[in-house]
Amino acid sequence: MGLLTEFKAFAMRGNVVDLAVGVVIGAAFGKIVSSLVDNVIMPPIGYAIGGIDFSDLMWKIGSPIVDAKGNVTGGGAIIKYGVFLNTIIQFIIVAIAIFLVVKVMNRIIRKAADAPPAPAADVILLQEIRDILKSQKS
Repeated sequence: MGLLTEFKAFAMRGNVVDLAVGVVIGAAFGKIVSSLVDNVIMPPIGYAIGGIDFSDLMWKIGSPIVDAKGNVTGGGAIIKYGVFLNTIIQFIIVAIAIFLVVKVMNRIIRKAADAPPAPAADVILLQEIRDILKSQKS
């Protein structure tokens, strides 16, 4: 089997396609969570603790020289721990959302597993024969 044929067989497996769809949806979900944290959750929290914008929180080490784009070009360093706090909150929101989805899926799977399986066709046929024989004896 050629390398191209093997790769095609691998790429067309259901799990790989499902994974690809999950990655694309996850990336889009990440953008939604980023917007939620940056624009909805953090402003009220910043207001509640004194009007602080978390994305502006930073430590300056030395005397950093910053260009117009906000990049440090020399003279020190800037540690932007506020952006890091936003990222931690985004992670927590994503983790909670994934937990809830998995919890719902597990509940659905558990309900399906608890349902008794349908009897096999031969068992149904034997039950019908039994019922017919009982009705003939009476």
